[in-house]
Amino acid sequence: MTHQIDKKTFAAWLADRRELAVLDIRPADEVGYASPLFATNLPADRLFAEIDRFIPRRSIRTVLVDDGKGAAVAAAEALSKNGWGDLHALKGGIPAWTEKGTDNLPTFDVPGVPFVKKIRDEKQTPVVFAAELQAWRDAGEDVIVIDTRTLPEFEKGHVPGAVAIPGAELLLRFRDSVPNPQTKVVVSCAGLPRAILGAQTLIDAGVENFVAYLDEGTRGWTEAGFGLEQGLTATFGKASDQAVRFAEDHLATLSKDDQLTFIDLETAKAWTSDPERTTYLLDVRTPEEFAADHLPHSISSEGGQLLGVAYRTLSVRGARVILVDDSLGARARIVAHWLARRGFEIALLLHDFNAEKRAAA
Repeated sequence: MTHQIDKKTFAAWLADRRELAVLDIRPADEVGYASPLFATNLPADRLFAEIDRFIPRRSIRTVLVDDGKGAAVAAAEALSKNGWGDLHALKGGIPAWTEKGTDNLPTFDVPGVPFVKKIRDEKQTPVVFAAELQAWRDAGEDVIVIDTRTLPEFEKGHVPGAVAIPGAELLLRFRDSVPNPQTKVVVSCAGLPRAILGAQTLIDAGVENFVAYLDEGTRGWTEAGFGLEQGLTATFGKASDQAVRFAEDHLATLSKDDQLTFIDLETAKAWTSDPERTTYLLDVRTPEEFAADHLPHSISSEGGQLLGVAYRTLSVRGARVILVDDSLGARARIVAHWLARRGFEIALLLHDFNAEKRAAA
């Protein structure tokens, strides 16, 4: 049976620390950057085909949120007929939720910008402004811009001359892209979150280079009057042996204060089959690596995206998260370094994806 819940009940559920799934089923262009809920946006026209990816257990207490015109109730009733149990629709949808303003409303996930601003203020992450970066270039300074967004985002427009290295790849790809420890490194994204986390990741890992983030990323660059470059003009390749050694050395520094939990494949299988607890099995390698080989039932979830917009993948608050990576674990360690600070229960599953190939050779 489908129940409608009011705003007061929903606010209480967002605060009660029990497992809770929230799906905003409005069209993507209406939701925008996930505000005001910062919950997973799964539009109604994709809901039935993709919901199992986002909510692994059908008994989870789940709230569907719409534009107030009844789509959530209809969707919940249809899902109930297909085996979903504890389903609810927010009465009045987003219009009812925001009718008295959004300033004091609870959110499903921690919004990325406030989180990274807190990190920036705590760590005093260095910043470089667009005009300053251009002045360095004009003066012939040895400086490189690293864009930490996904490759499709980079392709659409980036600071000219930037190199695309998505956030979770930074340590694994760093030495191949920045061989000189005297090179100044400026980390960019479209705005703030992934640039700040990328810069602070390198700093926390103890790289020798001067590292800063580009204020407001590509937005700040264009607002300063500079143009963007399009295309996959410069990106990373296969990590060299030297780059892997560099990553391995600096991962110890990055993780020295992290309380990391490592599990094996059997434990992962037991957790994901646990009927009483939701567990995500997220492969944080590149989409290309995932396509070539991956563990059964794992989901491709590029690590850099998890850093900035976890709610696009993690629809169940209070779930366990298993990060799957190769045996080095460079991507998983970076993701865990930041997600653990946001209250997620994280475990790492490091797997040798090349073992079978070596055995067959």
